[in-house]
Amino acid sequence: MNAKTIFSFFSGCGILDLGFENAGFDIKFVNEYSIDFLRAYQYSRTKMGMKSPEYGYANVDINVFLNDRKAELKKYISIEHKLGNDVGFIGGPPCPDFSVGGKNKGRNGDNGKLSQSYVSLITEMKPDFFLFENVKGLWRTARHREYYEELKTQLRTAGYSLTERLTNALEFGAPQDRDRTLLIGIRSNVLKDPQKGIADFPWSKKMLYDINTIKSMPWPGLDTFQEGSDLRCPRDIVEQLTAEYWFRLNDVNSHPDKDRYFKPKAGLEKMKMIAEGDTNKKSYKRIHRWRYSPTVCYGNNEVHLHPYKARRLSVAEAMALQSLPKEFCLPPDITLSSCFKTIGNGVPYLLAKGIASTLLDYLRENLKERGNKR
Repeated sequence: MNAKTIFSFFSGCGILDLGFENAGFDIKFVNEYSIDFLRAYQYSRTKMGMKSPEYGYANVDINVFLNDRKAELKKYISIEHKLGNDVGFIGGPPCPDFSVGGKNKGRNGDNGKLSQSYVSLITEMKPDFFLFENVKGLWRTARHREYYEELKTQLRTAGYSLTERLTNALEFGAPQDRDRTLLIGIRSNVLKDPQKGIADFPWSKKMLYDINTIKSMPWPGLDTFQEGSDLRCPRDIVEQLTAEYWFRLNDVNSHPDKDRYFKPKAGLEKMKMIAEGDTNKKSYKRIHRWRYSPTVCYGNNEVHLHPYKARRLSVAEAMALQSLPKEFCLPPDITLSSCFKTIGNGVPYLLAKGIASTLLDYLRENLKERGNKR
């Protein structure tokens, strides 16, 4: 059976990649523009005893592979095909320009343009399959949706059969209410049945929970903040989707990144007045230990408050909310801002692994053997 090789773009610290690796894909090429994020990627893999990508790490703008380094990337893909392997691209172009709470510049923003760069790279290099992931704003905001539809048209014209879904991390067991736009494409000529396409892609195959059922559960409301308080887990909720469950599972109090959190010089007394579970304020948002977290996406040092400690969440706790394995850790010499940004930019690990596992099963069942009239 053909191996499934991955070329990763906009890799960040590699949370999406880790999900694909642990699902059974082979990451052979990594591209990330931020040197801090790339160092975080390399450091975490070293700490977990994982191998480096065969074709290396590329700390460059993705557009380089549409120009000066086009031949290099085509060479790597050709090598994989000659080995009998199927090649896939995965990536989530930076999304602030499409985020409801972001810059909202859309296709004209510096980050928005990178979605076109990624699609252009796919249509130029023609991998056998790809994953494009982004924020829900690309799906739900009318003017961004128009751009998204244009990108899909380019991909269909290039010979790809597409399937898409707005997917929530809670559905795969991550303790975080986070929607992601997921678009999967497979070249029609590598499918056993090109006419059928991939409309039958089983998005729900690896899902653990129904999102409507989860949202309708009697989750706790607000509790007065009391440092070091002890609250029992309520009945009739899913404990595995709570912040406290993941803090304990990942043993965050013993994690190498346990003491890395922002320490404000002022505002501590105001911070103590925020109730546990009050996530509606613009700045100070305190998560509830027995609820899932709002989206873990932090900027300007505005990291969520710890449920029962008078401080912001630590790097270790943020990684737990991203459902990362407890062995995952970040370089001690990169800034706190870079730590939280690269963690927050990543696709929740269990979502990544669940989608990757579903995709791998589908590829094995529906792709022709390489060399068989492709």
